[in-house]
Amino acid sequence: MAYYNTNSHSPPPLQHPVPTHPAYIPEPPSTPMSPQGYQRYTSTPPAQGYPQSLPNQGHPSHLAPQYGAPSYQPMGHGAPGHQPHPSAMGPGGPVDFSSWGLDNATAAFGMQLGQSAVAAGSDYVQKNLGGFIPISMLKHHFNVSNSYVIKKLRLLLFPWKHKPWSRHVVRLENGQSEWSPPREDINSPDLYIPLMALVTYILLAALHSGLHSRFHPEILGVTASKAFAVVLLDFLFVKSGCYLLNIPGGLSSQVLDVLAYDGYKFVGVIVTLIAGLLGFGRTLYLLVFLYTFFSTAFFLLRSLRSMVLPDASATAAAVNPSQRSRRITFLFLVAVSQFVYMGILVRV
Repeated sequence: MAYYNTNSHSPPPLQHPVPTHPAYIPEPPSTPMSPQGYQRYTSTPPAQGYPQSLPNQGHPSHLAPQYGAPSYQPMGHGAPGHQPHPSAMGPGGPVDFSSWGLDNATAAFGMQLGQSAVAAGSDYVQKNLGGFIPISMLKHHFNVSNSYVIKKLRLLLFPWKHKPWSRHVVRLENGQSEWSPPREDINSPDLYIPLMALVTYILLAALHSGLHSRFHPEILGVTASKAFAVVLLDFLFVKSGCYLLNIPGGLSSQVLDVLAYDGYKFVGVIVTLIAGLLGFGRTLYLLVFLYTFFSTAFFLLRSLRSMVLPDASATAAAVNPSQRSRRITFLFLVAVSQFVYMGILVRV
């Protein structure tokens, strides 16, 4: 029978060591950089906004982490490697694109190329469109105010007692004269109300189709195309009449004025569509349509009169009686044609 000799000098069986935490960590030696000794950080200094580390459970809270152990720093605002460059944050300093992961030379070249493209586009628009319709005249027709918009809308819907209808003239320092801007003259045509009315009309047509379960994205394009076609047809009719009747006036100014007058019909169309959406009945709907048609026609008769039948002092050649009768007939045709245009627009 085999047995072990208890008196032999064989080593005891091996055992795995149990890890223990040291009860005391000696202080490191002082360094020349810190006269009071080595500064140990148990947490990030609060001045930098770092969250303090939680104390280790089961050990005294005054014990510091092991000397030389890497400390955890959150990757957030203020973390090393993620701080924006001071020049990128300054209000007046140059932008440092390297802090955004871009090459400064490439970014500067891209910005220069973009500025050159914008300048070339502005020059192209000024040379091509500016020769036909000056940009200054476009700004003139958009020079409106809140009070002007409210008064103009009221004039478009209730033009019966408005007086006078003549436009104001401003004398410049160089002796020339020009029309007053819309914000200073309620009788001056503008492009702001027609443009906003056109956009509102398209949205109302889409809403009307949606309430009747007929909406699809193509309605927006179809409605916009129909509106532009009506405006273009009305514009060509008025310009052709002015050309055949030898009505004087600057080409660019007449183009913008006629476009403005053509776009005012959308205000009456919008009122008619709102009456239809409220469900007042077909009879009231037709009455609203007829009222807006007559108000728009009356407004155009009085407003276009200054362009079709100018005063004798404003023209070099006097208008003979036959020309005057033809121009009056043309004015009535323009007013009556609004019934057809508005009838097309209200069918959504």
